Amino acid sequence: MLCRRRRVGAAVRWLSRLAPPAPAEADPVVVRVDGSNVARLGKPKPGPRQRQMLSLPPFPGGGDGDPLPGRKAAAPRRVTAVSWVKHYLADVPQEVVQAHFNKRLVYSECSDHEVSVETIKSQKHHLKKIKHNDVMEPGMRIHLPVSVAEGEIKKRYETIPTATLHPNKDEIEYLRRLVIHKDSAILVLNKPPKVPMKGNLPVHNSMDVLAAAALSYGNEEGPKLPQVHRLDRESSGLLLFGRTKESFTRLHWLFTSVNLAKTNSQVWNAACEAYMQRYWALVIGTPKEREGIISAPLSKVLLDDGKAERVILAHPSGIDGAQEAVTAYRVMGPTIHGCSWIELRPLTGRKHQLRVHCAEALGTPIVGDYKYGWFVHQRWKQNPQPDFEPFTGEPYKLRRPEGLEIQKGSVLSKVPLLHLHCREMVIPNIAKFLSSNGEWHENGAPWSKEKPNLLRFIAPMPAHMKISWNIMSSYLV
Repeated sequence: MLCRRRRVGAAVRWLSRLAPPAPAEADPVVVRVDGSNVARLGKPKPGPRQRQMLSLPPFPGGGDGDPLPGRKAAAPRRVTAVSWVKHYLADVPQEVVQAHFNKRLVYSECSDHEVSVETIKSQKHHLKKIKHNDVMEPGMRIHLPVSVAEGEIKKRYETIPTATLHPNKDEIEYLRRLVIHKDSAILVLNKPPKVPMKGNLPVHNSMDVLAAAALSYGNEEGPKLPQVHRLDRESSGLLLFGRTKESFTRLHWLFTSVNLAKTNSQVWNAACEAYMQRYWALVIGTPKEREGIISAPLSKVLLDDGKAERVILAHPSGIDGAQEAVTAYRVMGPTIHGCSWIELRPLTGRKHQLRVHCAEALGTPIVGDYKYGWFVHQRWKQNPQPDFEPFTGEPYKLRRPEGLEIQKGSVLSKVPLLHLHCREMVIPNIAKFLSSNGEWHENGAPWSKEKPNLLRFIAPMPAHMKISWNIMSSYLV
């Protein structure tokens, strides 16, 4: 009996060796552990995408003279790979090109006998890595990652001075479409919203830098923006640039203080007295008084360990470095959709003066001003206020005009943009008192007697404010 069992077992083992079971045909299961140390079953993650390559034209060798185009030499010489790349990509910094060679990221096309097993495994069987000192042959083509060209863009915006920034054709055309007025002394632009004013290291498309580089109109230096004449990034409206050093100084004095800009000339002083700015703003709620003057000093406080700042109403004691701030306002219409249009005239020029005066002094923050009116915006969206007829006082339902295009950022959108626009400005005609050679004439230049003493500019509102205006313009007075 025992002998029979051994024979059966041996037979089973013998048969299993002859016919092993077929392997199960199933996808391999991979165990992945994420950041929370939880193991998950699933297919393996896809590998990295293939690097995008940039191809240079074939090397134009084989002729007489230096193979590099545009260079002259007495006798032909050998050209290395790094020299050819630096010559073709002249705008790319040389250290960026050298870094790609050091990382072995530069390739050239292989001939049939140069294909190896390693290149086939890396799926680059038609390319081979080359060194910086490899000699270029006629017809040889180099391939390198597109990151070498991206390094040019990064390098371009690392420094902001005008001499290193060269706007392209589209940027120049876009800026020139914003020009409202241009003479020998000043340049007036209608700034769009969400465009920064002052350039710094992380900001490259600021108005002052692009205007100085693209709107010189043949002058040796581009127009300059007075430091005291600024608009917030989110706001829009009139911007004045000085085209010469003398006009820039006069604008700076005018925006700082009218008394500072005055001279011994009665004509010029009268023009300075007429200087005026008017802003239009859409605010949440309605001021208690239809018009008035806000005289509320402002001071700055630092937040987040000095990384951010906020402007607030100064303490009455005046011990916190308060600055005088005065604003005249006028309500332009009724309350519609819980909002009102008001006109603002800043009599002083402080940072965020209009926004803080509307939010804290009047208690009606500007629509889209989430820095100084965040909590009011939340209540406004959650509990919309009823609208009232301006004459009968009866409530009515806001109706959307037919055919009106609803654009993101208007008062009807969930996240409106800032509704603050510098619409009108009256300034002295500096070009009448300033000659082309920079000489100042107190009573006006002899050849410019027919020119007006004052200039008045009006800038149309941006698209999102136009839509809000069309919705609420039926009852404006």
